[in-house]
Amino acid sequence: MTNRIGLLDLEKHFAFYGAYHSNHINIIIHTLLVWPNVFATLLFLYTTPQILDLSQLGFFQSLTFDVVLRLDIGFILTVIYAVFYVCLDKKSGVLAALLCFTCWIGSSFLAARLGHSLTLMVGVASQLLCWIGQFLGHGVFEKRAPALLDNLVQALLMGPFFVLLEVLQSGFGYEPYPGFKARVDSKIDSEINQWREKKQKKIT
Repeated sequence: MTNRIGLLDLEKHFAFYGAYHSNHINIIIHTLLVWPNVFATLLFLYTTPQILDLSQLGFFQSLTFDVVLRLDIGFILTVIYAVFYVCLDKKSGVLAALLCFTCWIGSSFLAARLGHSLTLMVGVASQLLCWIGQFLGHGVFEKRAPALLDNLVQALLMGPFFVLLEVLQSGFGYEPYPGFKARVDSKIDSEINQWREKKQKKIT
């Protein structure tokens, strides 16, 4: 096991997010909606201005993909997420990075086909559906406010990776390193107990 601190402390990130997602139904809802939300977000961001117009570069003039794949905010976020996930855990991080770029490429081609106005509407509507579904998961089943209300950046960064690791753990028994699940489960139980104690104190 490699001890990491700060931004690369995977146990800390996973325990933080896991403490807000302990209900099985809520976990299923997030498993079904988080990555589609990533896709919808990138679809929406395709409507933002390009950072660099590749068509202005002579090297790309003879290629067709530059008309679709653009250097915009969506691409920058995709790179940031991909690099962050690989730094957290090389094996599952590479898979997460591939999923990020798959979402970026897929959303880019869909957006190019739909056109600006329809892309904007579909992107916003899809995000609303995904977010509403996740909020209902917390309100109805988890009985706890979403993690993003306590730490927006950490929640948004870890959401997709948490879902992927949950699937890899439950479906294939994967751990970033031996003992990871046991250590994280212990931290999650501790954080949930602390939250319940605080909640009980407020009630009394």
